[in-house]
Amino acid sequence: MITIICVGKIKEKYLTDAIKEYSKRISKYSKLNIIEVSDIDKGSISEVIDKEGIDILKHIKDRDYVITMEIEGNRLSSIELARKIDTVFNNYSNIVFVIGGSYGLSDSIKSRSNYSLSFSDLTFPHQLFRVMLLEQIYRVFKINNNETYHK
Repeated sequence: MITIICVGKIKEKYLTDAIKEYSKRISKYSKLNIIEVSDIDKGSISEVIDKEGIDILKHIKDRDYVITMEIEGNRLSSIELARKIDTVFNNYSNIVFVIGGSYGLSDSIKSRSNYSLSFSDLTFPHQLFRVMLLEQIYRVFKINNNETYHK
């Protein structure tokens, strides 16, 4: 099972349409669960990050393999990510991807993470990044099943 925990809700229809499309594609390979926790908009940056971290941790189980999305994380090609996910699924039944809020992830989430992953040094809108992550997860399943997918 794949779980994606993200901060904030998607408001734009074109993004919700893309999320639905990739969710449908992924469902052929794995159960997918997307959990949205609320944006915290009051308090200092550290208070916001900590409160969002508490909300995220509520959805992570002890036996989950957690991959946090972090700018300073490891960079992998799509093929390397496919190998990584395949290896993780040999030992864990649930992989949790965590996308933090505008200020990033709390230390409690980073310390719970089994692996930190970065797509780029660039900053992306969190809503768009969710679509990008779903597309890469779909690509991982296509690669791991030796199925063609456009490059």
